[in-house]
Amino acid sequence: MSEPSTPRTPRPPRIPTVDLRPWLDGGPEARAGIARTVDLALQTAGFLLVTGHGVDPGLRADVRAAARAFFTLPDAAKRRYAAKVGGRGWLGPGAEANGYAEGTETPPDLKESLTFATHEPFEDPVVNAEWYAPNVWPREVPALRALCEEYLARMAELENHLLALLGEALGLEPDFFTRHMDHPTYGFNINWYPGTEVIGEPLPGQFRIGPHTDFGTVTILDRQAGRGGLQVWTDDDGWRDAPYDPAAFTVNIGDLMARWTGDRWRSGRHRVLPPPSDVPAEELMSLVYFGECTPGTLVESVPAPVGRVTYESVDSHVYLREKLDSITVD
Repeated sequence: MSEPSTPRTPRPPRIPTVDLRPWLDGGPEARAGIARTVDLALQTAGFLLVTGHGVDPGLRADVRAAARAFFTLPDAAKRRYAAKVGGRGWLGPGAEANGYAEGTETPPDLKESLTFATHEPFEDPVVNAEWYAPNVWPREVPALRALCEEYLARMAELENHLLALLGEALGLEPDFFTRHMDHPTYGFNINWYPGTEVIGEPLPGQFRIGPHTDFGTVTILDRQAGRGGLQVWTDDDGWRDAPYDPAAFTVNIGDLMARWTGDRWRSGRHRVLPPPSDVPAEELMSLVYFGECTPGTLVESVPAPVGRVTYESVDSHVYLREKLDSITVD
């Protein structure tokens, strides 16, 4: 008589959902299990969904409503707040082509953005000259400032929890990353993806955001479901629609974090599809928080056996500036 077969353990999803509550409040065993899940996910797709974060969904909705009130203003009003990539203010249509970062000549991305960044100046005037300017708050939408400042405070808290989790996922001390974030140059983009009645018909090879990887450490994305939404690349599956949970944030790591881990973790390659031909009026909005280091942080690859590749050490912000310049449409 044959032995009963042992049930196979289901393969975990490539982009798992991680509940942060056991990480924040649980014991060592629960925390270690979450760390293992995170390590595996970041080795494959570079993405996670995160729940249990404590960020009020009403705040997220209110930020979107206020931002939409700005984006639907006449272009003449929005142009008063025009900025360059990496600046503070409005990035109008045609400002960015994220595919350029991969060396791909693509048409400009089909989006508009409001961009904000760190709210406190630095002591070094040279750093200030490149990485600080007061945020620009459109006077036509007075509610936007308080909402965004509250949202950014919640993102800073969440980023610190995530970075401590990432340190443990690598088997390192919990402050391995957080000690480099005492005065970060975080960025915050509110991306508006209107339908074809606003942007016209997409050109061949044109996306809401072209294929790319993010440049920095950790990105925290609050997005909406849509046919013309986020797709993630993995070597095994190619392009696939990213899983969606309205309660979750989508979290991915960027190029600097991949270098830092010696390519143990991969920078999550992704794109945002153009408006679908069968739903051309689809409109989406994403809130994108880019966690970055304190200027001058030296990023050195974690050695083996944790790291897989040893990169040349880089100044975090020299690296970031080169990347931001690469996606700017002349």
